[in-house]
Amino acid sequence: MKNDRRRLLQGLALLPFAAVLPALAGDGLAAIRQRGRLRVAVYNDFPPYAMAGGKGIDADLARAIAGKLGLSAEVVGYNADEDMNDDLRNMVWKGHYLGTQPADVMMHVPVDEYLARANDKVRIFGAYHRESLALARNPQRVPALAGSAAVALEIFTREKIAVETSSLADSFLLSALNGRLRENVVHFGTVGEAAAALRSGQVSAVLATRAELEAALRPDDRIAVDLPKFAELKVDGWPLGMAVKAEERELAEAIAQALGELKADGTVAAIFRRHGISYQPV
Repeated sequence: MKNDRRRLLQGLALLPFAAVLPALAGDGLAAIRQRGRLRVAVYNDFPPYAMAGGKGIDADLARAIAGKLGLSAEVVGYNADEDMNDDLRNMVWKGHYLGTQPADVMMHVPVDEYLARANDKVRIFGAYHRESLALARNPQRVPALAGSAAVALEIFTREKIAVETSSLADSFLLSALNGRLRENVVHFGTVGEAAAALRSGQVSAVLATRAELEAALRPDDRIAVDLPKFAELKVDGWPLGMAVKAEERELAEAIAQALGELKADGTVAAIFRRHGISYQPV
């Protein structure tokens, strides 16, 4: 379900980030204004960013942006495909082979130079939040981590740590300490399931994206959530943005302006706060 995000983040561990606007021109904004609604793609079943019933951070932000443009928001959920390239094709520039039409804009796209260069049919822009990996831990069993991975992660040769299968955290931990942690890395289908295992005492920690951990664990004063910095992990954060068709420059500029106003007036921060998530401005 989340192979797109997982595989992309694994690749991003070795790459720099940059906001990218391909030098193409187009004009679909007039047609959207005539229609009166902005069709926005979000991922299905991806709390806290998108959930059933048009709920979640990305859905709320989409409605706020559409409102700034004088439009209503048509929030459409898509299932993740094999990788982000497939998702950009399905959600933005072509549509799915089963007949699902593409959206005007897709949320939750890493604003990354490599990704943009590999997908010249889309325009990636509009960073609205900086996501990062976080460690949720039982402080009675795992102290705050410090130092290099070789030092900080040594405790997980004795304690079990949970990850979402095929995630960036999974890839990192399986290779850390020359594979010495493998027997103590416990895999779960979702971050929510991993968090439940931490609460029950099945594992002593979870490594996952900060927002997903905060959504899965709130409120629980028994659990500490840290942002460890490992030199061995090249990615300690990545900006989340949006994508439109490459030729839709006017639409991208209008959305970017609306997003800027929503950042300035505190709306974006308020959306994250309403969902109990720590907002990290870009």
